[in-house]
Amino acid sequence: MNNIACFPGKYIQGSGSILQLEQLINRFGHKAIILASPTARKFLPEQFFHSPLSQQLVVETFGGESSEPALTDFMNRIQIEQADVVVGMGGGKTIDTAKIAADRLGLPVIIVPTIASTDAPCSGCAVTYTHEGEFEKVHYQRLNPSVVLVDMEIIARAPTRFLVAGMGDALATWFEARSCAANDEQNECGGFSTLAGQKLAQLCYDVLLKYGVQAKADNEATIISPALNYITEANILLSGIGFESGGIASAHAIHNGFTALPETHAYYHGEKVAFGLQAGLQMIHAPEEEIREVVAFCHSVGLPISLAAIGLDQLSKEKLMIVARKSTEQGSTIHHEGKDITPEKVFEAIVKADAYGKHFASVHE
Repeated sequence: MNNIACFPGKYIQGSGSILQLEQLINRFGHKAIILASPTARKFLPEQFFHSPLSQQLVVETFGGESSEPALTDFMNRIQIEQADVVVGMGGGKTIDTAKIAADRLGLPVIIVPTIASTDAPCSGCAVTYTHEGEFEKVHYQRLNPSVVLVDMEIIARAPTRFLVAGMGDALATWFEARSCAANDEQNECGGFSTLAGQKLAQLCYDVLLKYGVQAKADNEATIISPALNYITEANILLSGIGFESGGIASAHAIHNGFTALPETHAYYHGEKVAFGLQAGLQMIHAPEEEIREVVAFCHSVGLPISLAAIGLDQLSKEKLMIVARKSTEQGSTIHHEGKDITPEKVFEAIVKADAYGKHFASVHE
C-alpha cells in the first residue's frame, strides 16, 4: 500500500476573488454551466451577464438533496447545453452534486464555496443522500477539483452559524487522521497517510483553538479579519486536505448514524460531526483533558455538546440504537478506530458524551 495525498489543482482565497472566475473558465473550456444554490446566485457579479462570458455561461439553480435523481437531472442539463466546464457554487450538497456530475462526464470542475461550513470544496470525494436526507454513499472522483475559489467578501457576509458548523467539521480532522495512522487504516485517497496529511490535519486543530472564537465574532460583525481568513482556510483547505489525506473515523460515522433520525435533519453536517467527535472520544477512552478541551472549544463557539443541541432530547434507547447500528455498518469508517466496535459501545459513548456535555454546560453557564 502506498502513501497517498490528494490536493485541489489550485486554491485561491481573498477578497473579490470571484472576479477571477471568468478567466478561470476560459482556461479550462469554452462554455460553463454553474450549479448554484438560490442564495449563491446573487453573488455572481452582474458584469458576468454583460460581458463576452454571458454567451458562454448557463446558470442552473440547485435547491435539493445531493441525490442520484438530482445528479441525473443535472448531467442531462450539462449535455443539453454542451458545457465543457462545470462550476459548483454554494454549500456542501450543491458542491458535491457538481463534483460527481463533472467526474462522471469527464469534465473539469471549479468550486466556489459561498459558506465555510464544510471541507467538501477541496476534496475528491462527495456524498449522496436519499431524498429524505439520510446518508447513502460516498463517491470517489478520479481527481480533485481543478480550482477552489474562495471569496472572503462572500464568506464574511454569510450567517455565522455556517462558519461555526465548518469549525465542527474541521474539529474532527486531526483526531480522525490520528486514529487512522495509529491503526494503519487507509485514508480517503486509497492509501496510507503522508506526513503532509497528518501535519495539515494537526495544524487545522491548532488554528481552530487559536482563532475560532475571534473568527466567530468577526464574522458576526462582517469583518474580514486575519482570524476569519485563518478559520476559513482551516475549514476549507486544511480540513479538506487533512480529512482526505489523513482519513476519517468515528466522528463522521456517528454523524452518518444521526442522519437516520429525521429529528437531526435541521442541523448542519458540522454540528453533527462535532457531537460525533465527542462520542468517538468517549468510545476510545481518550484522556479526560483531551475530551475537556474539545468540549470547551465547542461550548465557546456554540457547537453542540449535548443530544438536545442536535434535536435529540428525551430519546429512547431504541432510537439511539438506530444511530449506533447505522454507525457500525459493514464498511463504516468507525472501524478505523480499532477492532470490536459494536453498536452497544457506540450507544454507550453517545450517552456518555451527552452526560459530559450537559454537566460541562451546567458548570460553565
